[in-house]
Amino acid sequence: QNISLQASNPGQFEHDSNALWQRGAAPETIAYHGHVGINTDAPDEALVVCGNAKVMGRVMHPSDSRAKQNIREVDTNEQLRRITQMRLVEYDYKPQFASVMGIKDT
Repeated sequence: QNISLQASNPGQFEHDSNALWQRGAAPETIAYHGHVGINTDAPDEALVVCGNAKVMGRVMHPSDSRAKQNIREVDTNEQLRRITQMRLVEYDYKPQFASVMGIKDT
């Protein structure tokens, strides 16, 4: 798993002997091969952010037909029948979790 981040000075990480940061292939990028945690020291995914994240661009979720096979239309009535069998719930966050995560509207 790779994460690429833009940095104003990618070379600033070269002298940190414990870091696995490297200059990225694209100009002004760095790469870290492993898990990255922000406000956590135990990330269990490529990137874990505990708190709010502000994105000043788009979050990309590529969905390109060139990467897929066996694409076919589905029976709309059958899909609606399946949806009616789904379990839908409403919930409130537990106060302790909401407090730690900075969630105000529980």
